[in-house]
Amino acid sequence: MKQQKEGIIYAALSYFIWGLIPIYWKFVQHVSAGEILAHRVLWSFVFMIILLLLINKWRGFLSFVKEIVYQPKKLAALLTASILVSINWGIFIWAVNSGHILQTSLGYYINPLVSVLLGVVVLKEKLSGAQILSFTLAGIGVLILTLHYGEIPWVALSLAVSFGLYGLAKKMIKVDAEIGLTLETMMVTPLAIIFMVYLLFTSKPLFFESASTSFLLMGGGIATALPLLFFAKGAQKVPLSMMGILQYIAPTMTLLIGVFMYHEPFTKIHLLSFIFIWSALLIYAASHPIQSKLNNRNKKNRIKYGA
Repeated sequence: MKQQKEGIIYAALSYFIWGLIPIYWKFVQHVSAGEILAHRVLWSFVFMIILLLLINKWRGFLSFVKEIVYQPKKLAALLTASILVSINWGIFIWAVNSGHILQTSLGYYINPLVSVLLGVVVLKEKLSGAQILSFTLAGIGVLILTLHYGEIPWVALSLAVSFGLYGLAKKMIKVDAEIGLTLETMMVTPLAIIFMVYLLFTSKPLFFESASTSFLLMGGGIATALPLLFFAKGAQKVPLSMMGILQYIAPTMTLLIGVFMYHEPFTKIHLLSFIFIWSALLIYAASHPIQSKLNNRNKKNRIKYGA
């Protein structure tokens, strides 16, 4: 019981930090999204290297690097995951600093449903009746926004799809969370450095503008890695169904921050759309543990009868 309480605290803390991230990026909104992303990648990598040395996982990291070099499929999955998470980060940063915080919230609300859909399409998993209803309701919610504004909420859908595909790619690479993030940032760090050099020769990088800007851009690495580490600790001690409920802390906080701190418009159409999506998530969250139990029971029966 004590272990589960600790797990809930770690998991909730990780989602709480993720929920506050838009405020952090707003402090550097005078910097272009591309430059912020490049520094986020570079300093995340630097921070993770230091962390691996502190927690004695450096040898494990080197061992996994040697192992993966001779496994083209895993290497391709790692590169894909690295590119997808970078795209996700870049879209999120741009959206926050361009006044689209509500769309980022919407994106992470529908992300779990996109992940389930990818499981059906790619991994040939079967949907339950409750999950089909969830997709229908979420689809109606997105359609309402699309019809009202005359355009698809591409920021929300891009965030949801890129992170869903990232999760899919990660399924092919079973590795410790700390080592995984280090590898992902390592793969795209050369691109980040090339972009920084390009900025140096074509325009004035804002990294050198002031000490506060420099520290905030460097701190983006810690702001990226820290919640992931808390998440990893929480996931080890908390049931998956509980993690599924806790994950909605972040987009809910983002929604509130967008509306009350940065005064983004939240109209009746937004409310109607979000009601459909929230209903979809409630049904999905309620059905998830039941579906997991049924899957486990079916698996035991197959083993019992030699199927």
